[in-house]
Amino acid sequence: MTSAQRWAQVWRGGAYLLGSLATGIATLLALPLLCHPRLARRWANWHRDRAGRLLGTPLTSRPPLRARGRQAWTDPATPRDLLWLPVNVITEVALGLFALLCVGNLLTAAVATPLWWAFAPESRPRLFVDIAVTDWATALTLGPLQILLLAALAYLAFVPIARAHARLCLVVLSHSAAEQLADRVAVLTRTRADVLDAHGAELRRIERDLHDGTQARLVAIAMRLAVARRALSDNPRDEQFLEGLLRDAHEGTEEAMTELRDVIRTVYPPILADRGLTGALTAVTARCGVPTRLDIDNLETVPAAVESVVYFAVAEALTNVAKHSRATTAGVRVRRTADLLSVVVTDNGAGGADDQLGTGLAGIRRRVLALDGTVDVDSPAGGPTTITMELPCGS
Repeated sequence: MTSAQRWAQVWRGGAYLLGSLATGIATLLALPLLCHPRLARRWANWHRDRAGRLLGTPLTSRPPLRARGRQAWTDPATPRDLLWLPVNVITEVALGLFALLCVGNLLTAAVATPLWWAFAPESRPRLFVDIAVTDWATALTLGPLQILLLAALAYLAFVPIARAHARLCLVVLSHSAAEQLADRVAVLTRTRADVLDAHGAELRRIERDLHDGTQARLVAIAMRLAVARRALSDNPRDEQFLEGLLRDAHEGTEEAMTELRDVIRTVYPPILADRGLTGALTAVTARCGVPTRLDIDNLETVPAAVESVVYFAVAEALTNVAKHSRATTAGVRVRRTADLLSVVVTDNGAGGADDQLGTGLAGIRRRVLALDGTVDVDSPAGGPTTITMELPCGS
């Protein structure tokens, strides 16, 4: 890890701790209100997601508590949500004050070193708690020393303290085995319903495409051939008329074949059968309107259903990059670890990608969840955007 990466982690850990101070104080002030089970669940879920983001651990979203009255109080997760409130106040206020004192004194030293003379004598900055800065000697010796010591303290302590608090949050708010099983069943039930809906919609689309397009052209071809046959029997010497009918029938046949190939391509892309997943993704990244780097391992044998989902998901993600992100570069990385296939699509664009904005992410999520996979979207405003998909690909 480079020094810049380490300092980026320190900055993130410090921001997490300072944010924890604010949320800890907010919890203390709103404690009577947050004791309601439904509000406690939402507050706990927010802290749980925040801790997961810091640790880089994708977490299954816990649904909001929809039960009312006595059922809300008897929900298995309610005691943990309520327990988190005092734990939240104690830990976040204490650790947040530590970060605030460290950062505050860093700023004090940074201001005192060059600007001590600008303050009135009675309000001169103080270093190391109670040493007033009254001359340049004090400013130029104790000021940098305080900055150095506090920067070292932040460098060494912010990251492990922030991660320790995040782990504590996940421990207190973690699911029991029964709840994990119930959540798993709920997710599978929801994804199964989505798959059935998507399957039905896809069948209706294919039927409509075949009925309105290919079938109509074949009927027209059959009619032209029937007219040609009748004309041949009635007037076999009318060659110009017969030639026109056969030409129209031939052209209609080619158009019907083109439409039929387009329909087949939406069911299973022929490029996957011809080139495999590596070749198909190479073609997709080459066609992208944004320069895209493809990094793909030897994937061995991947189930056809997984190949299809990865192909369409990457194609949709890169289409979004070209249309919406204002990015100048993008990347696709595909890795396989044991029976888990990981696909990461990144871009350096404006960020702000959201399932609710109609950018195709909802469709990607449905495709991946249908195979019991996971999708994580990290797209802060200003970018960059990272879409991580993981799919099981065991035999």
